[in-house]
Amino acid sequence: MSLKAKLEAVIYAAEEPVTLAQLSALFAGEALEWKAEQAAARAAETGEEGAPGPEALPLVMEAEAKPEAEAKPEAEAEAAEGAEGAPSADEEAAPAGEEQPKTAEAAEAEARKHARLREREVRGILRGLIEELIAQYTSDERGVEIREIAGGYRMATKVECHDAVRMFVKSLKPAMKLSLPALETLAVVAYKQPVTAPEVNEIRGVDSSGVFGSLLARKLIATAGRKQVIGRPILYKTTREFLLRFGLKDVSELPSMEEFEKMAAAELEEPEAASGPEDRQGSESGSAAQTRVEGEPEFELSTAEDPIAEPSNIAE
Repeated sequence: MSLKAKLEAVIYAAEEPVTLAQLSALFAGEALEWKAEQAAARAAETGEEGAPGPEALPLVMEAEAKPEAEAKPEAEAEAAEGAEGAPSADEEAAPAGEEQPKTAEAAEAEARKHARLREREVRGILRGLIEELIAQYTSDERGVEIREIAGGYRMATKVECHDAVRMFVKSLKPAMKLSLPALETLAVVAYKQPVTAPEVNEIRGVDSSGVFGSLLARKLIATAGRKQVIGRPILYKTTREFLLRFGLKDVSELPSMEEFEKMAAAELEEPEAASGPEDRQGSESGSAAQTRVEGEPEFELSTAEDPIAEPSNIAE
């Protein structure tokens, strides 16, 4: 089985995103062997294409013999100079014992340097193979792809297949659900992190202390120290579980406010274009009633729960 196939199998079987460090620990030897085989194959191809014919062999042998004949006098001169300047056995014995600890430290440092270079080389090989897999999954008509999520690589369904897979998953088991206040609080933390609970309350306009407990229990947010102000309130941030649930590489992939405004404007334009004057008048009265409902306490708004995301293999 090829190394690329093994990488594909490990990424598929892993429940969590697989990092390059984990793959390097598993396939370091095979990665170096793969690189050596590729180099040997390229060398063989080059040798076959550039091999001289029978008529050119005498000329090649003569050209190779001339540098060797010219190099012999120079090599003998360098050997003579080295023999004249070489220290005696008595001179070498004394400093050898003094420099031995330095030599051991240098050898240890050299070994560490080689280990780092080897690790870097292995990761480069594995990263190249994974990028080839990503390109293959993107180019063909497969329903899954390999994505970089939360510092690792993971199999995920393609965006075009989300609707079909979501219907199937909903028929099997319920998805994780959060109330509307919990979604609002999570959104504020995601965009304003690190942020304190009083700052979230000020943005939402209501008390969110109970919602923080729910989000902490589901490991979607975590504490991030304390803010250096009077009272030293606790700071909150999103977690790796948040990235996994929403299929994000990092929080920079969150939609911007401009994108939200465009989507909201598009949703508002569609009903107005499809409705007539009477429908618009009814919608205005309905919006007034909705305004009165939104002014009611928060617990009444939280009765309708919306799914935060599908299971991790669907959310990406």
